[in-house]
Amino acid sequence: MNTSEAKRVLETALICADKPMPLRELRVLFDDQVGADTLRTLLDELTRDWEDRGVELVALASGWRFQSRPEMREFLDRLHPEKPPKYSRAAMETLAIVAYRQPVTRGDIEDIRGVTVSSQIVKQLEDRGWIEAIGYREAPGRPALYATTKQFLDDLGLASLDQLPPIDGTLPTAESFEALSAQPSLLEDGPDGQTALPLDGEDGPDTAVASLAPAEPPIAPALDESTAPPTPGDPESLPPTDAPA
Repeated sequence: MNTSEAKRVLETALICADKPMPLRELRVLFDDQVGADTLRTLLDELTRDWEDRGVELVALASGWRFQSRPEMREFLDRLHPEKPPKYSRAAMETLAIVAYRQPVTRGDIEDIRGVTVSSQIVKQLEDRGWIEAIGYREAPGRPALYATTKQFLDDLGLASLDQLPPIDGTLPTAESFEALSAQPSLLEDGPDGQTALPLDGEDGPDTAVASLAPAEPPIAPALDESTAPPTPGDPESLPPTDAPA
């Protein structure tokens, strides 16, 4: 099989896939006769082939996929003009703290926000697949440590946490996450129809936001090196694989 035919096979599989495809699955297309380095080279060539189109090939945390470019969203939204309910500011602040300070406990989040974090908000983010408990802190009560997931990165169109925008000491807003995503808004309601209005015990949209300055670089959730795609622009690099126990 020559390069042109191999790229055609990859292109077809990725277009027909209903979720990002990791390198391990893509190698199955060629009965494992194509090495990982060669496969990454082919994917890079495909990425360049689609540069001038409305759809792009991107490397995400859980694999490769084709997705619409951000500038196409204005037109695609006309197919679905009705906007579903958005997540509350309290939920998005909680998600931002987990993303930039992970791993964190509910107590850490409450210290930063200055208000109690409802269990409903934590469950809401877990049910959406954006955060998960990855361990427990050795402290009284052994509180759960929360971190973001591959699904969170996929929904933002990112390959790793390193691609989150830097912050200048203030808490990122919900709009910061929305601007990152090339897919339907991260803030919109999920496919299960759950709504995300402010919950009892949470502050409303006019409450002041606590300051947030990361004490150390974010720690990425554990990734499988055999399935994680390379960081765009560097076919040999992979997202961080170490995570707290």
